[in-house]
Amino acid sequence: MIRQKKKYSRPQRPFDKVRIDEENILREKYGLKNKKEIWKADASIGRIRNLAKQLITASEEDKNAFIERMKARGFEVENIAEVLALDKENWLKRRLQTILLTKGLTTTPKQARQLITHKHVSIGNQIVNVPSYMVTLAEENLVKLNIVLKVNQKTSKEEEIKKEILDKEQTDEEFAEESKENDMSDETSEKNSDESSESEEVAESEDTGSSNEENAEQSSDDVKEESPVEDVEDNKTEEENEEVKE
Repeated sequence: MIRQKKKYSRPQRPFDKVRIDEENILREKYGLKNKKEIWKADASIGRIRNLAKQLITASEEDKNAFIERMKARGFEVENIAEVLALDKENWLKRRLQTILLTKGLTTTPKQARQLITHKHVSIGNQIVNVPSYMVTLAEENLVKLNIVLKVNQKTSKEEEIKKEILDKEQTDEEFAEESKENDMSDETSEKNSDESSESEEVAESEDTGSSNEENAEQSSDDVKEESPVEDVEDNKTEEENEEVKE
């Protein structure tokens, strides 16, 4: 049995934190099984860049043919410089798993991988169960699902939940406005009652003041009426005293 050659090379610095963080982000973004798939993509892009470097001094016909082959594979390039600028993420975007997600046939990369491995995805009439299959530009429009996903029902449930939340918020706002109006009406009624009580107190004080003035006038009149009687009595006492002296 012939042993197959490795299609990738391991990193020279296995414990590089920056590289590890980058690979974790790519693994989560594209739903990869392990980091070997990232290393394979990096090695594949490296081979393409090496071919592009060899074509720098080649004729224009060879360059154009190479660019056309790259376009047919789904890479958006126009010249050798753009080919040299490709990275591993450009390779990962052409995988069947990613194409399903970009076409909107699935909602998550993990769901796309599961459907592919369970043979629910086909390109034309051919079933493909390899998530890392590189989809060409001509095959991209032929990718389809062999089953019907209940994506619309899920979105409708989400819309119903959002609608319930909005209705609840609206009712809460209306209740707050009504309570605010009731508070304002209570405050105005309290102010009116306070003003009426103050006016009543002022009227009562005015009545008491006028009654006090009338009482004072009556008492002064009584004093005036009593004063002549007292003078007469004083005169009588003086006359009696004089008679006694005589």
